[in-house]
Amino acid sequence: MSNAGQAAGALFRRLQGKVAIITGGASGIGEATVRLFTNHGAKVIVADISDVPGSKLAESLSSSVTFIHCDVSKEQDVSAAVDLAMEKHGKLDIMFNNAGAGDRHQNSIAEYEMEQFEAPMNVNVKGVMHGIKHAARVMIPNRKGCIISTGSIAGIMGGTAPHAYTASKHAIIGLTKNGAAELGKYGIRVNCVSPSLVATRGVIDFVGKGQDEVEAWGCRVANLKGTILKAEDIAEAALYLASDESKYVSGHNLVVDGGFTVVNHDWGLYGP
Repeated sequence: MSNAGQAAGALFRRLQGKVAIITGGASGIGEATVRLFTNHGAKVIVADISDVPGSKLAESLSSSVTFIHCDVSKEQDVSAAVDLAMEKHGKLDIMFNNAGAGDRHQNSIAEYEMEQFEAPMNVNVKGVMHGIKHAARVMIPNRKGCIISTGSIAGIMGGTAPHAYTASKHAIIGLTKNGAAELGKYGIRVNCVSPSLVATRGVIDFVGKGQDEVEAWGCRVANLKGTILKAEDIAEAALYLASDESKYVSGHNLVVDGGFTVVNHDWGLYGP
């Protein structure tokens, strides 16, 4: 094969030989990312609390995909997923902290029950912290690695989600910046990707509408018209951050929102 052909092949399989853990990998954005990373040559550990869909996903793909039960709010579960990657593959190149929990409580902050904070904080914040911590544990000796977390537009603006969810996603961006600041000296990149509304099963269940209705609502409120944000689009953003094409990108929040967060929708200077 010519040098040009070899280069084209390497570009096509952008994660060839790399080992990745994807939390929340059994469905939604996580599932889309598992499929994409596998197509690009990665060996993937699917870490999720949903045993049946997670196992079926792993079985439906190549032998390079393994499922492990993992509740990211429990540090020992995340540690076990990292240990599995090391035992099975001898390294960990990519940690994608994608598992998340929503906040169904939309009551006034003046009447907010503080226990409502527990699920979003335990999964979204502690889960990401557990992922960064245990990925760093094995990446530091290797002096390289990539850590990605799923944020949200709720992490960079207010009024788009309930209080606990919004607070948790802001915290993820803060952990990303601090992680990048500390781990850069070891050659470890730490980034996050923040999507706008994606009609995943979790979102559909939360709003109580069908996929078409959720996507239609997303199109109405979006700034960028003529396209629909899909889970696969977020997977593509994660692929960029995980690949060597972003080798000098760290501490970055890659916002995938069609420009929603840069527009003052109330002023309406540029029309609906």
